[in-house]
Amino acid sequence: MSKTTRATQVLTQAKVAFTVHAYDYDPNAERVGLQAAEALGEEPHRVLKTLMAEVDGKPVCAVVPSDHEVSMKKLAVAFGGKSAAMMKPVDAERLTGYHVGGISPFGQKKLVPTAIEAQAMTEAYVYINGGQRGLQVRLNPQDALVALKAKAAPLIA
Repeated sequence: MSKTTRATQVLTQAKVAFTVHAYDYDPNAERVGLQAAEALGEEPHRVLKTLMAEVDGKPVCAVVPSDHEVSMKKLAVAFGGKSAAMMKPVDAERLTGYHVGGISPFGQKKLVPTAIEAQAMTEAYVYINGGQRGLQVRLNPQDALVALKAKAAPLIA
């Protein structure tokens, strides 16, 4: 497994301090984010999952703790819209250039508005997908926010 991906290249170019952590990805896991947290020996609220959605038909990216579900109502509000829905996996892969289970908010093919769950900003560090299945980057959530030009918002149910 390569530890250099578009995501890690973007973080390096942005001069963001991060470490790379590989783990055994289980494609049959019921909840991939929770499986990643367990494999890394981390608290699930520190391992964030990247979700691709649409707000009023426009693509957005939501980064939330792996032990929570995103609230579609809160997601719509975060992006100033009326309704939100999860993006179809095939559309998410086409838009980001990553495979489902390995979608990172960093280094996506097309830059889309991104929001990180506000509660994650209280952590000293978080893990976010590093651009391939079984690869996470550990970094300060504030650095992630700046690198993504994202906003912090309440997103979880």
